[in-house]
Amino acid sequence: MSPAPSGTHRRRRGRLLAGALAAVLVGTGGSLALDRYADAAAVLPAPANKATQALAAARIAERLDRGLVAVPADGGTLVTWRMLGDDPEGVSFRLYRGGKLIEETRKTNHLDTGGSASSTYEIRAVVDGSEKRGEKAGVWGSGHLDIPLQKPAGGTTRDGVSYTYSANDTSPGDLDGDGQYELVVKWVPSNATDVANSGTCTGPTIYDAYKLNGKRLWRINLGTNVRSGSHYDSFQVFDYDRDGKAEMAVRTSDGSKDAAGTVIGDRNASHLANNCAVISGAEYLSVFNGVSGRVMHSVPFEPARGSAADWGDTWGNREGRLLSATAYLDGTKPSMVFTRGLYARTALAAYDWNGSRLTLRWKFDSNSAKNRGKGYDQQGNHNLAVADVDGDGKDEIMYGAMAVDDNGSGLWTTKLGHGDALHVGDLDPARPGLESFNVHEHKDSAYGFEMHDAKTGRVLWGQKTGTDVGRGICADLTRQYAGAECWSSGGGLYTAAGKKISDGVPAFGGGASYNSAIWWDGDANRELLDHRWSGSAGTGYGQILKYDGDSELSRIWYDQNARSNNWTKGNPALSADLLGDWREEMIWRNADSTALRLYSTPHPTEYRLPTLMHDPVYRTGVAWQNTGYNQPPQVSYYLGTK
Repeated sequence: MSPAPSGTHRRRRGRLLAGALAAVLVGTGGSLALDRYADAAAVLPAPANKATQALAAARIAERLDRGLVAVPADGGTLVTWRMLGDDPEGVSFRLYRGGKLIEETRKTNHLDTGGSASSTYEIRAVVDGSEKRGEKAGVWGSGHLDIPLQKPAGGTTRDGVSYTYSANDTSPGDLDGDGQYELVVKWVPSNATDVANSGTCTGPTIYDAYKLNGKRLWRINLGTNVRSGSHYDSFQVFDYDRDGKAEMAVRTSDGSKDAAGTVIGDRNASHLANNCAVISGAEYLSVFNGVSGRVMHSVPFEPARGSAADWGDTWGNREGRLLSATAYLDGTKPSMVFTRGLYARTALAAYDWNGSRLTLRWKFDSNSAKNRGKGYDQQGNHNLAVADVDGDGKDEIMYGAMAVDDNGSGLWTTKLGHGDALHVGDLDPARPGLESFNVHEHKDSAYGFEMHDAKTGRVLWGQKTGTDVGRGICADLTRQYAGAECWSSGGGLYTAAGKKISDGVPAFGGGASYNSAIWWDGDANRELLDHRWSGSAGTGYGQILKYDGDSELSRIWYDQNARSNNWTKGNPALSADLLGDWREEMIWRNADSTALRLYSTPHPTEYRLPTLMHDPVYRTGVAWQNTGYNQPPQVSYYLGTK
């Protein structure tokens, strides 16, 4: 294994949210029903509830700038900017165009009717009457920002199959400490495959880091000893040592290569079986410098593979199901969590990074003497979630139909079995704490879809379907019902309390929509983020759909040049609150993956919130979004209408 390079990051602390957030969290009751104000936006800081007191803990959040962005909109140019998690409650803003003050407001957006495509804007925060340093931005004339990419050259696998690359999952992080997000982009070869498909050789997975202007910072190549596919190569981008600069952590193997050409492990080793499966050989967990892409430390990967047969089969379908996440396990600093196993044996390992070395914090194994026979096996999902569900200020890991406590002990299991989707948040503001909505694959499961208490695992409501329910989602679609609405491929649209609204599920043009969601337009409801899929062409393009009280959705945005990923799952490269006010941005690749397209909302809003990225459930959700079957991030409080 390669040694850590000499030198360390310049230490720059992130924002300490303890004092500011603790002050504004008191008495909010845990839900946020947004109401319009006639003359100014209400100050609506992220509220707390008993299950999310972690918001008031001394968590270190990213030090972000105002994220000023301007896009063409109906009637002018929409300019939006961030309110930060530690901004004082009375903060206001002054917006300048071309050096001239055009608006003083408590909002975090302004529709400028006098600007043009060539205008330049500057935003300055005003605190206690004092104007702070400003930040400038021009107008995205096309309504989106194209981020040029340097597409890797393709190749040929050892079995003679040619492959090319396309841009896939993307994760944000402030890699260089300038207060702006950079993007880590995963490049997948055209022969990337699911773990179940032994007998398929793949090209290597490659990771690039880019600034939003298209400048490439580095490139990392995992090599052929790590097969390419959504369960093999999830990655975490986060500032683990709290120096103001994010690192990247990922599973590597012999022959993986960092941005400087340093090879991890044995450069000559090959662990590919005759059928190209990789079920033996060295595995490492490696941490890479966010600025340079150089490997800083590698340790043997946990949970270790051991024998493939230990995970439920002999060809690697079960041992090769790997996920990853970031969690505040001690309530203050982030840890990385890597996992193995979904269908049978389940194991998780948590690591800490101090800037020079990885340290194993704990391991959880359903086969251990402590956990064997307690129902923790066969419960994993193709995704996970992170939240403080028991109100102790420390995060738990929601691993499908089970949960692991912050100390690595099993917290609960519903014993309902494996599933393909889960959503954790304050989905039902009428009850205390957080909820989790899950779908289940086993046809003999007591529930094909259900909502349970995220603290205890107690099922609140659900339906037995007798089918494999492969998709499901929760989002607040309408003011008519309190809380989020939930639906699945098991059928029916339900309130957060389990009342059936309709037999049909939200759909557009004959296709049901339950892939993802986004806060996009000016109201407090969430829209559906999906794609228009062509099975014959094998491609899809991005679209945003709106629920108007009928099962047939309205399409409020689409771009045929915004291409989706991951086949019928229709994922963008990323959806997150990356810039501007609290609404979410989305990133799609173009048709030939020569650029990423970054879109920000053109809709004004009367609502004001701190950036969602300063909410810990949301920020860790963005970090795990690339893992397995991508799901949208949720927030720790109820964000919606009543």
